[in-house]
Amino acid sequence: MTERHWWRGAVIYQVYPRSFLDTDGDGVGDLPGILARLDYIAALGVDAIWISPFFKSPMADFGYDIADYRDVDPLFGTLDDFDRLLEKAHALGLKVMIDQVLSHCSDQHAWFRESRESRDNPKADWFVWADARPDGSPPNNWLSLFGGVAWQWEPRRGQYYLHNFLPSQPDLNFHHPDVRAAQLANVRFWLDRGVDGLRLDAINFCFHDAQLRDNPAKPAELRTGRGFSPDNPYAFQYHWHNNTQPENLGFLEDLRALLDRYPDIGALGEISSEDSLATTAEYCTPNRLHMGYSFELLTEDSSPAYIRATVEALEAKMTEGWPCWAISNHDVQRAVTRWGGADADDALARQLVALVCSLRGSVCLYQGEELGLPEADVPFEALQDPYGKAFWPNFKGRDGCRTPMPWTDAPGAGFSAGEPWLPVPQAHRARNAEVQARDPDSVLNAARAFLAWRKTQPALVEGTIHFLDAPPQVLAFVREHAGQRLLVAFNLSAAAVEWTLPMPATLLPMPGVDAAQIDGDRLRFPARGGACAMLG
Repeated sequence: MTERHWWRGAVIYQVYPRSFLDTDGDGVGDLPGILARLDYIAALGVDAIWISPFFKSPMADFGYDIADYRDVDPLFGTLDDFDRLLEKAHALGLKVMIDQVLSHCSDQHAWFRESRESRDNPKADWFVWADARPDGSPPNNWLSLFGGVAWQWEPRRGQYYLHNFLPSQPDLNFHHPDVRAAQLANVRFWLDRGVDGLRLDAINFCFHDAQLRDNPAKPAELRTGRGFSPDNPYAFQYHWHNNTQPENLGFLEDLRALLDRYPDIGALGEISSEDSLATTAEYCTPNRLHMGYSFELLTEDSSPAYIRATVEALEAKMTEGWPCWAISNHDVQRAVTRWGGADADDALARQLVALVCSLRGSVCLYQGEELGLPEADVPFEALQDPYGKAFWPNFKGRDGCRTPMPWTDAPGAGFSAGEPWLPVPQAHRARNAEVQARDPDSVLNAARAFLAWRKTQPALVEGTIHFLDAPPQVLAFVREHAGQRLLVAFNLSAAAVEWTLPMPATLLPMPGVDAAQIDGDRLRFPARGGACAMLG
């Protein structure tokens, strides 16, 4: 994997279509809205966009429950709209990645509607069906990520079906060769249409344990999770049998063989398992996925020690693949709030963009990160997320990171002429893109400046990474590529810090962050400051 590919070191901007821009006044974003703002995205200096699902769906999980893999939901537009979006993105030099949700679909998909009717129809074995235990209870103890048992009774067949997520998201039976072939054909449909890459949702969930063995219990002290409620019973088990099965590796190799028939496709797998770093390393090899994306930096721990340990652990395991990092997405609390609390300031928001874009690998930036948006507080009566409704009030779900993009300070934040599907908080309207574009000191202009500068630093785009010992508030590492050696350091605390440099260094201007200063061999950081220095 030494040949230069577009996705190596790329900055990928995640667009959540429902919340990006609404052009028809129904309060929900759409594909024409993305098309209308492609110039804005290109001006950020990113390399690609990743568009969350826009396929036909009943929207029980807002598009991650697909009813037709080859069509656009009318809520978002048409296939022609997608083609126009793709054409303009390419004209602007942007690559386009789309979500592919292969492990499960909607219960409204034609496959499942047929499968549930009987035990002997052509699609009878396309989903994970199992008989009840003698007492009528589910076939094993597997739990759904969204709470409760992972099995739903179907009276037409007199059997249970598996759903690792919502009951309306039945799991496909990847042990069946026709299922694997059908999903590869669906992927081929979009590759033929001209997409440049795939973000593979929950890709380690494709196969289940064919013996349906119970998952073992997890000790109480280990019941910590990433991105889900701490009181979710899902955390009570080791999920050894309902995902991340060895058969998945063969499917990934078949998928890669398909991708390799097309020029320079990038496949990014979302991986959440009991040992996500080990699974990411196993999945990202020259004959499997190009990149892996796990949840280790989507936690509440933002300490330099944790970030260093996480990146070093993946570096040690991933000897062949290419990592991809994110600190925010559509499933977790926004990083500015998660890592900075309710009073987080713009210095942190600027620093976070620079930090994640300085690690080795590719980067996913979530829409609004470039504006420094904090988590929105969505009241229960406005809540849409079924996950949040199920675990309210201890866990408010994912709506707080999914509120519409604030484009202007208008009542609808320039997002929609109608009533937005989620409310736009005043704090977001005050940070709208229009006002930030005019402010040279804004988070938006800091992000633009940093991303433009990053493109001129080969070591940041493709280099190796080696961490250095530093004060506990400081994350410091060396990036090296093609003779360029850069020392990069960030003060992750809200107070000034000094560090005696371990080697001679020449400070470089690092736009987009509050800059540190060199005084002899001492590096003086302001609160939330950063530095980049050339090493001899």
